[in-house]
Amino acid sequence: MTTTAPRQVAPVPAGGVAPTPVLLLDVVGLTPRALNDMPRLRELAEAGSRATLGTVLPAVTCSVQSTILTGTLPSEHGVVGNGWFFRDLGEIMFWRQPNSLVEGEKLWDSLRRAYPDAKVANVCWWYAMGMDVDTVVTPRPVYHADGRKSPDCYTRPTWLRDELTQALGQFPLFQYWGPTAAIASSRWIVEATRRIMPHHDLTMAYVPHLDYDLQRFGPRSPQASAAAAELDAVLAPLLDDAARLGIEVVVLSEYGITEVDRPVHLNRVLRRAGLLEVHTQEGMEYLDPWASPAFAVADHQVAHVYIQDAERHEEVRTLLEATPGVEQVLDREAQAVHGLDHERSGDLVVVAEDRAWFTYYYWLEDARAPDFARGVEIHRKPGYDPAELFFDPADRTAKARAGLSLVRKKVGLRYSMKVVPLDARWVKGSHGRLPEDPADGPVLITSTPGQLRETVAATEVRDLVLRAAGVEAALTH
Repeated sequence: MTTTAPRQVAPVPAGGVAPTPVLLLDVVGLTPRALNDMPRLRELAEAGSRATLGTVLPAVTCSVQSTILTGTLPSEHGVVGNGWFFRDLGEIMFWRQPNSLVEGEKLWDSLRRAYPDAKVANVCWWYAMGMDVDTVVTPRPVYHADGRKSPDCYTRPTWLRDELTQALGQFPLFQYWGPTAAIASSRWIVEATRRIMPHHDLTMAYVPHLDYDLQRFGPRSPQASAAAAELDAVLAPLLDDAARLGIEVVVLSEYGITEVDRPVHLNRVLRRAGLLEVHTQEGMEYLDPWASPAFAVADHQVAHVYIQDAERHEEVRTLLEATPGVEQVLDREAQAVHGLDHERSGDLVVVAEDRAWFTYYYWLEDARAPDFARGVEIHRKPGYDPAELFFDPADRTAKARAGLSLVRKKVGLRYSMKVVPLDARWVKGSHGRLPEDPADGPVLITSTPGQLRETVAATEVRDLVLRAAGVEAALTH
């Protein structure tokens, strides 16, 4: 692993006692192709500035957001994916929330060194728990003692939860992710942001709607075009508010979603080679990291492969390089080229070919799959599962059974939502590898004209936002 000295930033106010207010808007999945169906955002880009965003590997939410907010690569901030193998705990964990997992100085720290009284808000950017900002809104279900899960959100200050709930209704958790994911969650987030933004100097908001139908149906589908138009209409009042209030706007996406039709089951490859172990309970198989010589933590089109038996390193590498659908197998030296050589990274990092993506599946027979595999269980699955966006298309009773489960929930009975398919072929869009076609890559838009080069690296966005706020950052290494 290579090491880099921590980046030091000494921001200096450009003048005045308060920063210029900024809205940093993460429209996940936004691409030039999607902009064709988004007239309000396109108007902002034409009046202001637009560039290609040079994203990072892996091009996934947690890694890119952490790069944007620290100005550093995963090798420094440590967020090597949406999840990884926590070696000290012996567990694979996805979608953790503590901000302490992100190493290095954050955007708001730099802003406050120039403007100590700057007010900062985070509406649904990741790693919100313990984030040292003035206002936080983030999805946070209620986990009842009887096993039920109810939609809710966490806020700081605490009274904000009740205020937002009274004004906007309960946070629509089941429209935020899962088979019923839809525009309602993004609309709630946008309306919450509209209420919060006027009282803050930096407002960060994450809007997820394009993630859904672009993964379900692919980025060139009629559903993708409809989703883009629908989201544009929801964003328009927020952009109008920003213009009226004199707030600088920076819009970006973390990645572009590309068409896929080739799921690759790395863990099954490793298991058939005798490299992955499971343990069995009540007829269900569970991945056993403690006992496995090697296993893959799949995250869209990138996977971290952890090798517990160092003597089998070359065997694992050779096996993966020969696996159809694998484009690259990166050792530590190759990871360093991409700024991914952190101790949390796998011993090998595998990148999918164009049109391929990696499942987390490790069972060889669906009858042996764990019960969580058919549910929306983002914290229990040892890898990312985009099939959670579907009611099983091969099961005509899936929606009806989901409705019955909701009835059981409403009357206070325990329920299990087993509706997610185990057939990965339904997924039509993915991301994670570096984009080849700029039309399917992420974009950066600002409300100020003449501000951007043709391409801006994700590591440069932090300083761009600081400059928009009125901070001149003197950078040293």
